[in-house]
Amino acid sequence: MHTHLTRWAIAALLAGAASVSAAQHWAATWTAPPQPAWADDFVLPLGMPRHLDNVTLRQALRTSIGGDRLRLVVSNAYGEAPLRIGAAHVGLDGSDAGMPVTFEGSKDVVVAAGATAVSDPVALRTAAGARLVVDVYLPTPSRLAGFHWDAREQALLQRGDTTGRKDATAGEKLPTRAFLSAVLVESARRPVAVVALGDSITDGNGSTPGADRRWPDHLARRLAARGVAVLNAGISGNRLLRAGMGESALARLDRDVLQQPGVRAVIVLLGTNDIGWPGGPFAPHEALPSTADIAAGFRQLVQQARLRGVRVIGATLPPFEDALQGTPLEGHHSPRKEAIRQAVNEWIRHAGAFDAVVDFDRLLRDPARPSRMRPDFDSGDHLHPGDAGYRAMADAIDLQTLFESSRSIP
Repeated sequence: MHTHLTRWAIAALLAGAASVSAAQHWAATWTAPPQPAWADDFVLPLGMPRHLDNVTLRQALRTSIGGDRLRLVVSNAYGEAPLRIGAAHVGLDGSDAGMPVTFEGSKDVVVAAGATAVSDPVALRTAAGARLVVDVYLPTPSRLAGFHWDAREQALLQRGDTTGRKDATAGEKLPTRAFLSAVLVESARRPVAVVALGDSITDGNGSTPGADRRWPDHLARRLAARGVAVLNAGISGNRLLRAGMGESALARLDRDVLQQPGVRAVIVLLGTNDIGWPGGPFAPHEALPSTADIAAGFRQLVQQARLRGVRVIGATLPPFEDALQGTPLEGHHSPRKEAIRQAVNEWIRHAGAFDAVVDFDRLLRDPARPSRMRPDFDSGDHLHPGDAGYRAMADAIDLQTLFESSRSIP
C-alpha cells in the first residue's frame, strides 16, 4: 500500500514538473500607450475624427519578439462611455495569413469606459520583427479613445465592416492610432522586457513613417535574438513632471512600464518638454522648472521602479537649439532653457541616481556647436533626430547595463 502511494506520488510529481516545464507565458511584444484627446484650441491638430460610426480602422505594427499565439489589447482609456467593438481581425502584412479575433468566444465586445479588453488567443504564429495588420470595426457611434498621436504609421479609416478584407484599400489615411494599445505573444520562455519611456524623441518623430526606424525599433532588433521584448512607451509631448499631450511620465509609470510582463529595465529619456514648453506656444503661461525640480522627479521615478526590481537607465537630453525655428511652434529654446538642460544633463551624468547612464547629448551634439544637434543626425527641425540619429542612439546603449544587477543578458 505504501509502495503504491509512493509510486503514485512520484508519478504525480513528475507529471507536475512536466507541466511546469511546458508552461506557456504571455508577454507584450508591442505597445502604444494611450493618451487623452485634447481640445480643439490646442496648438496641434488631433489628426483623426473625434466621432466614429460604422467604420473600420486598419493599423500596422511591428513585433519585437515572436510567439506561437497572440492576443490583442483594445483600449477605451480616457473614454467616457462604453466602447463597442463589432469585429476585429489580425494578419501578417503582405500575406494571406490572418484570422478573426474573438473576445470570450464572441466576435464583438463592449469595453467599459476607461478600461481595456484582452482578446482570446489567436493561433497566428509570429516571428520577432514581424509586421502585423490589425482591423478594428466600430459598428455604432463611438468617441475617440485609446488614442496615440503621431504613430509613425499610416492608419486607414474605412466605411463599414472591412475586417480581414484584402481588397478593401480605399479610405481616409491617418497619422495616428486608436483603440489598439498592445499585442501579446505566447511562448515557452518567461517574458523579459525593456521599456523605453519618453517623449516624441522616443516615439520617433522625425523618423521615416512606416519604416520602423525609431531608436526603440533599432534596439529591439539588437535584442531580438535574446528573446527580449523592447516596448516603446514614448508619447509625443510627454513630460516628466506635468501633464502634456498625455499624463506625466510619473503618473503613467505604473501602467506603461511597471505592469509590463517581465520588465527588467526602463530607459528614461524625459525632460526636453519640461524645459522647452514653458513660455512657448505649448504652455505660454507656465514657469520654467528648476534643475532641482526635474532631479526630484527623476529620483521619485527611480525609487518606484526599484521597488519593483526594475533597473533604470537615465538618458541625457539631446541639444535643441533652434528647435522648430520658423514654424508656429518655435519657442522651445532660449539661453536660460539651455542652461537648465546642461545642468540637468550634468546631474544625470554625475548624481549617481540611475543604475546606468546613456549619454545621448554627447552622441548627438555638434562638436562645433554643442547646443545644437549634429546636421547628419538632425531630422531637420533641430529637435528630433532623423533615421541616422535614431540608429546611433540605439547602438550607443550598452546592453550589459540593462541586466547586470540581477541576472546576465538572456
